[in-house]
Amino acid sequence: MNQSLRLRPAEPDDYDRIVGVADHWWGRPVSSILPRLFLDHFHRTSLVAEDGDGLAGFLIGLLSPSMPDAAYIHFVGVAPRLRGNGLARRLHQRFFDLAAADQRTKIKAITSPQNHGSIAFHTAMGFTVIGPVADYDGPEVDRIVFQLQLPQ
Repeated sequence: MNQSLRLRPAEPDDYDRIVGVADHWWGRPVSSILPRLFLDHFHRTSLVAEDGDGLAGFLIGLLSPSMPDAAYIHFVGVAPRLRGNGLARRLHQRFFDLAAADQRTKIKAITSPQNHGSIAFHTAMGFTVIGPVADYDGPEVDRIVFQLQLPQ
């Protein structure tokens, strides 16, 4: 892991940098599922990783206002140049710590059934994998649902 890597809480002004790399990092259009509202309203529970070359990664997460025991990870990205070195795991762990500090006991996330990399990563992190859940996000929009119980 790059020793000059720095994790910090996100700020609303990070939005343009994040959305500016999202499609490139994924190799397909994904920026439409990352509206500005996430960093305007959930920046304190989201994270940015930076190194000497700039944006290294990010995690967009929130503490559920409707489920007091749950936190939700909406989107995670790691620069292609840094994949495979533990940054995604480090971002997740920092978010788990943040959630636990707010008495959250569950972490939730979803992905598409075609996202085999995400499914493998979440499985390796200890998440329970449910699905695909048919019509989860509307007609013919199936999702894989992840849940992790935090240690108490």
